[in-house]
Amino acid sequence: MSESLNDKDRNSLTEAKKNRKVYRKKLLQLKKQRPKQLNHQFNELHEEEFETMDCLSCANCCKTTSPIFRDADINRLAKYLKMKSGAFAEKYLKLDEDNDYVLQKSPCSFLNEDNTCQVYDVRPLACREYPHTDRKNVVQIMDLTIKNTVVCPAVARIVKQICNTS
Repeated sequence: MSESLNDKDRNSLTEAKKNRKVYRKKLLQLKKQRPKQLNHQFNELHEEEFETMDCLSCANCCKTTSPIFRDADINRLAKYLKMKSGAFAEKYLKLDEDNDYVLQKSPCSFLNEDNTCQVYDVRPLACREYPHTDRKNVVQIMDLTIKNTVVCPAVARIVKQICNTS
């Protein structure tokens, strides 16, 4: 967990880690019973949470995990950095166990000290869409959402609220 997290965010992540199995069971149950309502609930809570969540004060996602880099992401970033795609992949990426390109190390090489991103305008799709709780069909990525509860304090709070009110 990042040292720069505020107490509220740190507590949200700690609680999510402690309750991960309970949240997983509840969300999978809700996914089966009422997927449309669950999608709607995620989307509404996402909007509410991100009215106050300041990602630049956290950046835990950039500090602890890697997005998946699609070929289009690699090509776009390489062009932006005036590199060949192969050289970009060799310098920054590795293949994970699922054969996806991910960062070689964390924190992200493009994360500045003030938690801004050096490549923000051309960042990978996975970064642009993170934490995915505003997706039209969040229930399709429930496993990823559960994983994100211990990375993103906003996701931790959204999931807690869903699990405690449903």
